[in-house]
Amino acid sequence: MSKVEQQLEDLKATITSELPSDISVSDVKYEGPELVVYTRDPKKFARNGDLIRKLASQLRKRITVRPDPDVLSRPDTAREDILDVIPEEAGVTDLDFHADTGEVVIQAEKPGMVIGKHGSTLREITQEVGWTPEVVRTPPIESSTVSNVRNFLKQERDDRRNILEKVGRQIHREEMSDEEWVRVTTLGCCREVGRASFILSTPETRILIDCGDKPGSDDVPYLQVEEALGAGAATIDAVVLTHAHLDHSALIPLLFKYGYDGPIYTTEPTRDLMGLLQLDYLDVAAKEGRVPPYESEMVREALKHTIPLEYGDVTDIAPDVKLTFHNAGHILGSAVTHFHIGDGLYNVAFSGDIHYSDTRLFNGAVNDFPRVETLILESTYGGRNDYQTDQKDSEEKLKKVINETYEKGGKVVIPAFAVGRSQEMMLVIEEAMRNGDIPEMPVHLDGMIWEATAIHTTYPEYLRDDLRDRIFHEDENPFLAPQFNHIDGGEEERQD
Repeated sequence: MSKVEQQLEDLKATITSELPSDISVSDVKYEGPELVVYTRDPKKFARNGDLIRKLASQLRKRITVRPDPDVLSRPDTAREDILDVIPEEAGVTDLDFHADTGEVVIQAEKPGMVIGKHGSTLREITQEVGWTPEVVRTPPIESSTVSNVRNFLKQERDDRRNILEKVGRQIHREEMSDEEWVRVTTLGCCREVGRASFILSTPETRILIDCGDKPGSDDVPYLQVEEALGAGAATIDAVVLTHAHLDHSALIPLLFKYGYDGPIYTTEPTRDLMGLLQLDYLDVAAKEGRVPPYESEMVREALKHTIPLEYGDVTDIAPDVKLTFHNAGHILGSAVTHFHIGDGLYNVAFSGDIHYSDTRLFNGAVNDFPRVETLILESTYGGRNDYQTDQKDSEEKLKKVINETYEKGGKVVIPAFAVGRSQEMMLVIEEAMRNGDIPEMPVHLDGMIWEATAIHTTYPEYLRDDLRDRIFHEDENPFLAPQFNHIDGGEEERQD
C-alpha cells in the first residue's frame, strides 16, 4: 500500500470515528487539493451544518461531501423538489445533474439566494434530494467565453476527475528530503517589460509562477525556459498564474505542448479571461501572418488542468507548500500569491501586477500578511521619477474632451485595453451621464470589450466593495446602462 493510500485509509477511519453512528462513509479520495468524502447518508450530513466545518478544521483539509450514486433521487423528481426549495427571486436558469459525482450544478441570476444564509438553502436542497448542489452565476450579459468554458469542462468531466485525482496524489505524496531551503529563479520580466516567469524551488517542489510573452517580440523560440521544457516539464509540480494579461499568461498553453501535465492554480475570473485572451492571441498572430506558438487545442488543455481558488483560501499544492491568493487590485481576478513553505520554514509573496490604492473597479492590493520573509514586487511604474496622473484630474479632462467634441458634432474615439481599462472607462462615462456632467449619448463597445465586460458581470464578488454592493443590494449594475451598445465588426461598426 502506497503512502497516499494508507493516508486515505487513516482519514476514512478518523472521519468515521468522528461522525454519528448513523452516518456512513463509503470512500474518501483526493481530488486536487480537496478531500472528497462519499456517503450513503448525504441527507443526514446536511442536517448538521457544522459537521463538515469541524472535520475540515480538525483534519486541516478542504472537504467536499458527495453522495453515493445509488442513493440519489431521479433527476426529474429532484428538479421539481429543488425548485420548490429555492426562492423564485433567485432566477434559476438551468439545472444540470451529474450522476457520476452526485452533483447538481444550479445556474442562477442571484446565486446568494440559492446558497442562503451560511449555506442554509444548499443544505436544505441536499436534505430534500440527496444531491450535492454547486451554484454558478448566470451572466447578466451573455458571455460566449463563460458559456464555452463551462460547457467544455462539463464535456471533459471524466478526464478532469482523473487529472484531479492524479494531482491530489502528487500533493500528498511522501516527502523524500530532510533538507530545508528555498530558491527563487527569475526566468523573465526582471529589468525588462514582459516575459513574466519565476520558479520557486524547495528540495521537494518546483512551482512555476506565470509564463508570459514579451510584447512586440517575435523571437523564436517563443519560450526560452529550459527548466520548464522537455525533461524539465516533468519536474514542475504546479503552475500558478497571477492574472490573465498576456505578458503573464500567453505561453502557459505552450507548456503542455512541451510535456507539462500538471495543475494550473488561478482564480475563476482569471481562468475565463485567460482563455479569452489566449485565443485572441492566436487569432492576431494568424491575421498578421505569424506562425502561432501553439494551437487552440493547447488552450483547451490548459483549461482542463486549471484549478480555480478563491481569495483567502489556504490550499495545499505540494507536500511542503501552501498557496493563498489575495486581491491584487490590477484586473478582474488578479492575485498576490503567498506561499507558505514547510512547517513555518519560510514565506514568499509574489505581487504580480498590482494597484496599491482603490480604483473605480477594484479594492486596492492586499498588503497585510501573517508572515512574509521575501516579497517579489512588480515595479514597472515604480521608478523614483515616475509620475501617476491624479485620477480625478484625468476624469475631468476626459469629460471636457467629450463635451467639447459633442458641441462640435464630432465623435469621441477611445482606444483602450479590452480587459480592465475599458471597464474603468465605462464606469466613469456612466456616472458622468447619470450626474449630467456630459450629455447622454450612445457608447459603442467593440466585441472584445463587450465580451470582457460580460465576464466582469459574471463575477461581481471580485469588484470593489461599493460597486459590488450597488449590484447586489441596490440592483444597479452600471455595466447594464442603456447607453452601452455592442458592435461586433462588419458594416455596423463602420457606420456613423
